[in-house]
Amino acid sequence: MKKKSQETQVINALKAEGGYATLKRLYEIIDVSSWKTKTPRESIRRIVQLSNYIFRIQPGLWALEEMRDDVLKYFKLKSGDKHNEEKFTHSYYQGLLIEIGKFQNYSTYIPPQDKNKLFLKDKLSDIVDSTELPCFTYNELLRKAKSVDVIWFNERKMPSALYEIEHTTDFKNSLSKFYELQDFYAKFHIVADNSRKEEFKDKLHVSMFKPIENRVDFIDYNRVVGMYENLAKIETYKW
Repeated sequence: MKKKSQETQVINALKAEGGYATLKRLYEIIDVSSWKTKTPRESIRRIVQLSNYIFRIQPGLWALEEMRDDVLKYFKLKSGDKHNEEKFTHSYYQGLLIEIGKFQNYSTYIPPQDKNKLFLKDKLSDIVDSTELPCFTYNELLRKAKSVDVIWFNERKMPSALYEIEHTTDFKNSLSKFYELQDFYAKFHIVADNSRKEEFKDKLHVSMFKPIENRVDFIDYNRVVGMYENLAKIETYKW
């Protein structure tokens, strides 16, 4: 029997997953026992990046060219549709952050209005711990926290890390939420494309946000994806 090439194995794995998969998923399902390499993950990564039969949907998410139309239709993505692209990007990174938080034994939360949005094959409500906010403070502050895109809670039901995903919208609304919640011993994160980092800095370094300017971290999309792909190597929460 003719030995399958490494590229063929990756393509077949994508077909088995319905035409698309995260790089993390490909690491899990491809049998690399016959590959003569000590770094099979790097080989898989190189294949998806260089193959003419594979295209990237998002950082860390790949699909087959021959199934492009079906995959993009499933995700409601089409050229020029910025609205659906933003919705898909937003829920994709919410899903990644949920998975990262749960792996580290945090209880995860998303706003109730996001529960029916998709993360790959699952609704966000199927992977998140809760869409109901724990009653950890006064109602006025709970209303501010309720709309934060992703929150990780510790074992005492107190917020440990808060994430706002900013694909195209202004950073001010997210920073205002963090400002209102500054009295909590929690880490604040803005998640966005790296091309928006300078814009983020400009918005953060204004007088009204001075109390939190050293507490808000910018995390670009690739760092989130890298964290997700390497969950097995993570022991503690570090960005």
